[in-house]
Amino acid sequence: MHLVETGGLTKRFGDRLALDSVDISVGRGVTGLLGANGAGKTTLLRLVLGLARPDSGTITVLGKDPHHDGASVRARIGWSAEHDTVPGDVRAQDLVRHLAEVHGLPARAALGRASDALNEVGLAEERFRPIGTMSTGQRQRVKLAMAIAHDPALVLLDEPTNGLDPMQRDDMLHLIRRIGTEFGLDVLVSSHLLGEVERICDSVIMLAEGRVVASGRLVDLRTGDDSLVVEVDGDAAPIVAALTAAGIVVEADGTSAFVAPVDDDGRVFDEVRDAVVAAGVGLRRMQRRTASLEDLFLAGVATATPEEAAE
Repeated sequence: MHLVETGGLTKRFGDRLALDSVDISVGRGVTGLLGANGAGKTTLLRLVLGLARPDSGTITVLGKDPHHDGASVRARIGWSAEHDTVPGDVRAQDLVRHLAEVHGLPARAALGRASDALNEVGLAEERFRPIGTMSTGQRQRVKLAMAIAHDPALVLLDEPTNGLDPMQRDDMLHLIRRIGTEFGLDVLVSSHLLGEVERICDSVIMLAEGRVVASGRLVDLRTGDDSLVVEVDGDAAPIVAALTAAGIVVEADGTSAFVAPVDDDGRVFDEVRDAVVAAGVGLRRMQRRTASLEDLFLAGVATATPEEAAE
């Protein structure tokens, strides 16, 4: 099932084109919405929530039009905004309970779910503290608890690691991954950081200047070019020379050699093994080459905006 699906989705703010004919499908699991600041990520999330109206194109969220059925769509969505707008004088449990009630839970059930959600994000002992006395990391966890307390069909997280130090960021990413695996909730997480998306997401949607430059499952997008990466603990030049003499196309980059293409009859692997042994160096890694998210993103941007890239 597609949780979110768009066709030709376009949104303008005055003369600025925020989204340009966006076609995406968001499925189960944790999906990363990746792009630089100003790429259109927050605009897309607002359209998903029904808080903005598209200028053209279509969007369905959980099978409904969020513009015409906004209230019913938002009732099934958990939402954590980028900016810290939670009231500082309210206790964490009271705020999470209130949001659960707003989403339709009875008072007693909302109280129980608030306690459970705060416990799940690691704030069981802090739940009675006013939010204003908490650290930035703790406030981000409160926002996460607010988003999951009512057991939503879809969780939207806009830059959830914003303002966090490296340790807090690691903890938050671990929590998000747990939400999508152990808790079984489907998550759409917005981020401008490639490494974050690569660590926690099953699928990714890449935006650049309001356009989709790549989308799909990470395991499919990162499929390489059938070359072989050979990394050794010494100079790779002798290995390159030996493989070249054997008629194998290869190039070196420091302690790594890239052999392409790789057939499946085993000859290339045997030649690499013999070359490494002859060179007297240790073999650190030998595996099929995969594309990084950075490679995919830069290639997509270059394809989408060739004139700008050339400049």
